[in-house]
Amino acid sequence: MTQIAIIRHGTTSWNKAGKLQGHSDIPLDEEGITQALKLGQRLSGETWDLIYSSHLLRARQTAAIIAQELNIESVIEDSRIGEAGGGLIEGTTEEERLLRWGPSWKLMDLGMESNEAVVARGLSFMQDLLSENSGKKILLVSHGSFIRQMLDALLPQMHPTPAMKNTSFTRLQFSDENWKCELFNCVSHLE
Repeated sequence: MTQIAIIRHGTTSWNKAGKLQGHSDIPLDEEGITQALKLGQRLSGETWDLIYSSHLLRARQTAAIIAQELNIESVIEDSRIGEAGGGLIEGTTEEERLLRWGPSWKLMDLGMESNEAVVARGLSFMQDLLSENSGKKILLVSHGSFIRQMLDALLPQMHPTPAMKNTSFTRLQFSDENWKCELFNCVSHLE
């Protein structure tokens, strides 16, 4: 059995402003750093073999803080677990999108990465991860939209997956070619 815990990065100033981040490389804010530290402390009583992170700064910072708390020497970066690209809507709020492109903006070609492309790269990553690390306990630090799309693909019974909270912890098990979700979107470390 392989255990994988998927973590959403800590908060950023853009999260609080309601701006879509996508591939924009936004750092954690002070609260995000504290959230990552609290999650690392929560996990410090457990043994984890590896920690992977998206290539984007907010995920890398979250992963580095957690790795330090767990005494894991290095974080492995992989762009395949990066956030869905937002194209022209990156850096905008819902209100700004409505003003700029109207209520049908979601149907327009604004350079956003397709769900199919996000899921394809995510499944490619998961396939490689499982074949190279069977039986291990692995942490993945990624992004809200990416995580929701992956959970929808791996666990279709969860669809539609609710929004992920910052530094939420979702524990999956992979055994006998089946995925099972043991814990979903947990932020008890922030209480």
